[in-house]
Amino acid sequence: MDIGNINLATILEARGRIRKFVVKSPLKPSFELGRRTGARMFLKLENMQDTGSFKIRGAANAILKVFEEDGGSGVVAASSGNHGRAVAYVAQRLAIPSTICMTNLVPEDKIRGIEEFGSDVVLHGDDQNQAVEMALQIADERRLKYIPPFDDALIISGQGTIGLEILEQMPNIEALVVPVSGGGLMSGIATAARAIRPDIEIIGVTTRYDAAMYESIRAGRVTMVGERPSIADALPGPIPLDNRYTFGICRELVDEIVPVADEAIAHAMRFAIDHEKVVLEGGGAIGIAHVLENSARWRGRKVAVVCSGNNVSKERLDSIFGQFGLA
Repeated sequence: MDIGNINLATILEARGRIRKFVVKSPLKPSFELGRRTGARMFLKLENMQDTGSFKIRGAANAILKVFEEDGGSGVVAASSGNHGRAVAYVAQRLAIPSTICMTNLVPEDKIRGIEEFGSDVVLHGDDQNQAVEMALQIADERRLKYIPPFDDALIISGQGTIGLEILEQMPNIEALVVPVSGGGLMSGIATAARAIRPDIEIIGVTTRYDAAMYESIRAGRVTMVGERPSIADALPGPIPLDNRYTFGICRELVDEIVPVADEAIAHAMRFAIDHEKVVLEGGGAIGIAHVLENSARWRGRKVAVVCSGNNVSKERLDSIFGQFGLA
């Protein structure tokens, strides 16, 4: 599979480039998920990355490639949290300044997490497109390198290294369950997985409301959505109408994208703590939520669920669990 300049070769190249910045995250067997589904269930624990999420893969690939070629005086990004944290972390490791633009809906704990890596945080607007506009303006004014959150060949290739790892760790895996927001994670994993195993089933999971990729694929074109608050705060919100890569890749390579309700996500976050001893944010637990709600679908199969991040505070967890009677 080769869409534009994103393919297995670019993903293999990314793996070599980012090796010193990422860990090969565990593919952990889940006894309890297996018991409930009658399947062999595995969790790809991207919450084990230094920044707490998979986003470090794409950010490291993009920043390292840009500075290999052009150098520069710093980087700027727009983010709902995890991409910004990854950009800030990589920039700190490389001793270059970073600025992260975020919407006013981003939880305070994610803002603090970015500031811990020495980045300047700029809050602007109520949806991701407005934050992107501010980031692009700052990039132009300060002559900084803009690092896109998802719709970029380097970002997608970096995220695709997760797909390589899963198929190396479990070559006969039969299905992948992957969170979907703007589609960078899904596009990378799907590109790698289809190149190696064309017959593998690939399922995306997203929020029930304001899920841009889900609505866009249903409509057959990129569709604007709002950005209401969600337990999985990294997943809802619009994607730009001039999308270059992720919409086309997801439409072509992904078998299905399934919306999941906040209540199910909250139960999955509780499940992860109780049964896996793993803390996951809402977007990181959404794959588990889908599996638990559709247990009969997986019987007798080998399934990998991507757990994408853990950037949620104890206070936020307590609030979510209290809201749904899970404390």
